[in-house]
Amino acid sequence: MSLLDTLPKSSKDGVIYDAEVVHGLLPQKDPFAFVDEINELYEEDGKKAIKATKYILGTEGYFRGHFPTEPVMPGVLQIETMAQAGNLLAALCFEEEVKGKRPAFMGVNGVRFRRAVKPGDVLSIHATLEKFRRGIMVFKADITCNGEPVSSAEEVTAMMV
Repeated sequence: MSLLDTLPKSSKDGVIYDAEVVHGLLPQKDPFAFVDEINELYEEDGKKAIKATKYILGTEGYFRGHFPTEPVMPGVLQIETMAQAGNLLAALCFEEEVKGKRPAFMGVNGVRFRRAVKPGDVLSIHATLEKFRRGIMVFKADITCNGEPVSSAEEVTAMMV
């Protein structure tokens, strides 16, 4: 029986796995877990893909210093959010290859930031796994808010260690 068969499904419309399941799967823990829900797992052009959600509450600690009078989610945390979505995709689709391992970030290419992320935003994260070989995963990802582009990465690479 696969992990997908054993995880409790969410009762919330449009959500496959809720925060409790997602945060249990992520090796990162509060306050560094940046994905709250998994909305969809699917294939896109023969490649595994995920859609997930992150709720920006405004209570996150980084807002106290970035920037106190005009809080904005740092770009590096947006990259981390995309990386965590990719890691969840690998954990759910390549269970045996990642079991007992955690991702080690290797690099990112082609990152673009298009608008600020502020308290109250609901981020939609999309990641597509381009390659997964010998414990190294390469995926592309993007974040939108209300259908508007927020940030994107042409290539995110991590190794399972």
